[in-house]
Amino acid sequence: MGTRGEDSVVPDGAIVLIVALVAATAFGLWRRRTDGAVKEVDASAHGVGGHVEVPAEQLMHVSAGDLGAPLGQQATLVQFSSAFCQPCRATRAVLAAVAEMVDGVAHVEIDAEANLELVRRLHVMRTPTVFVLDGDGAIRRRAAGTPRRADIIAALGEFVTVEEGAK
Repeated sequence: MGTRGEDSVVPDGAIVLIVALVAATAFGLWRRRTDGAVKEVDASAHGVGGHVEVPAEQLMHVSAGDLGAPLGQQATLVQFSSAFCQPCRATRAVLAAVAEMVDGVAHVEIDAEANLELVRRLHVMRTPTVFVLDGDGAIRRRAAGTPRRADIIAALGEFVTVEEGAK
């Protein structure tokens, strides 16, 4: 049986199974809570840390040449996807809908496998990963996983101006 002796009520294997189930459940709950969360860009790699106002010159920039598509006048929603990524389809629908309803916002989808240099440069670890760029191409927010529409709109609201009579 186990190393606990003959009087052990719960076999060692059952304890290992219980610990594994608790750990897997905790990880699943954490992942569910954080998946798709739109977060401020961690500027610590650029000499700035925490949630401080980051000067525009210290933000990482992405150009139209990097994306292979023009930037939006006010903002660009950049989505890194892969061929067999099921959540990428939902992300595409969310971002396309937001880009359609806000003037000057473009949605660009990038095949992560075909753009490995950009994937490495932007530290994309999974698909979908979404970047919210301002009109100059500075990365303002990012999300790993499918973001909620309201979170994308809120992220855009920090630097996109909506004209009266717009869409």
